[in-house]
Amino acid sequence: MNPKKSWEAFEPSEKTPWTKKMVAHLYRRGGFGGTYSELKNAETQSPGDVVDSMFATESSSFLKEIKTLERQIRSGGNVSSLPNFWLYRMAKSKSQLLEKTTLFWHGHFATSAEKVDDVGMMLDQNNLLRENALQKFMPLVLAISKDPAMLTYLDSKENRKTRPNENYSRELMELFCLGLGNYNEDDIKQIARAFTGWEIKNDKFRFNKYQHDYGTKEFLGSSGEFNGEDAVEIVLKQKSSSEFIAKKLINYFVTDSPVDTSIVRPIANLLSETNFDVGATIKTILKSNFFYESIGKKIRSPIELGVGLLRTIEATGNFVQLSTTLGELGQRPFFPPNVKGWTGGRSWINSATLLSRVNMVGELLNDEKTKYSHGGLEGLVKHYNQQSPEQMLQFFEELLLARNLTQSAKKKLLQLLTNKKESSENRIRQTVYAIAALPEFQLA
Repeated sequence: MNPKKSWEAFEPSEKTPWTKKMVAHLYRRGGFGGTYSELKNAETQSPGDVVDSMFATESSSFLKEIKTLERQIRSGGNVSSLPNFWLYRMAKSKSQLLEKTTLFWHGHFATSAEKVDDVGMMLDQNNLLRENALQKFMPLVLAISKDPAMLTYLDSKENRKTRPNENYSRELMELFCLGLGNYNEDDIKQIARAFTGWEIKNDKFRFNKYQHDYGTKEFLGSSGEFNGEDAVEIVLKQKSSSEFIAKKLINYFVTDSPVDTSIVRPIANLLSETNFDVGATIKTILKSNFFYESIGKKIRSPIELGVGLLRTIEATGNFVQLSTTLGELGQRPFFPPNVKGWTGGRSWINSATLLSRVNMVGELLNDEKTKYSHGGLEGLVKHYNQQSPEQMLQFFEELLLARNLTQSAKKKLLQLLTNKKESSENRIRQTVYAIAALPEFQLA
């Protein structure tokens, strides 16, 4: 694979035309899936213009609705309501790329409400991640370093000069910025001293100058009377930082498979050249040849599976039940398993979770609280004038699948669509459920 060509912008050709399948891939990876009308509209535009449009801001009316819901959740004070709220936002937001990237950072700077147990802190962190999701990386790292939820989660809120806590300094390098092998234990101890005096008062960050170690620290080749802000800056100046973030972005948006260093390096260089401009880097990734060569090379996470289904069939679901099911599948938002976040990739799939993933689709399709924009799946296909069984099958194939159906699968699905013993709505619902049981449905 040619690294230079891999990251050049994809240009449609006779051999690789710009089709609904390509658009669906973009919407599935850069968000949680597109509706059929969105696919049709995007198909008439250039790939680059569609990517640019994904950076549009959210509508004021939706933001007003979100603020109202947020106030209700804050007043309720129950952290178990947080996942339902965010799942609703993921499914309904027009700023899909922003929500998808916020989820990325939530898994990267993993903080669990199970330990923090404070609705306000967790919502504030979620908003912090969203505000910085597509901006520069350094301000995000500085902000998350002072975030009360993070300080609580990693036991750093009582970081004293006489008893430095090493949890945050370790994770700052291992999980957030550099990766294993790019620091040593002395670096951890010295950086922990730089963060002394960082604490919480009245649920807000406070720097306690009386508890800060003002002595000289030596780490990562630098020496000085460094504080926490200095430590973040020095960490991000390490060459391994841009390569570490580049690899994580590629794995999240492009492929679960290991990527050769020669492919990672151009994206790492772009991060370095743009002062870690995450939005510009993601834009390059989503416009690239490599991105469109990677259709079906990721396994859908449980959130992508559930929220993606609701978005593509233009429905809103029982988000309380969805939250519970996602917890059983190992990806309940606001409740990552540990500070490493979700492993992702093949870890999502085993004999137990595969059945549960299919059952989740059945729950969403059949729950009486699922409301369809067009009255049901029959209304959906009629709205888009998909009349024959063959048209309907192609319609759902384009909407739901990254890989093409096999001829054998098509034959069986058409039998379901033509089963006169069932009502039209039930036939279509059974067909969508059967599609969800296919291996192809697990791929993004």
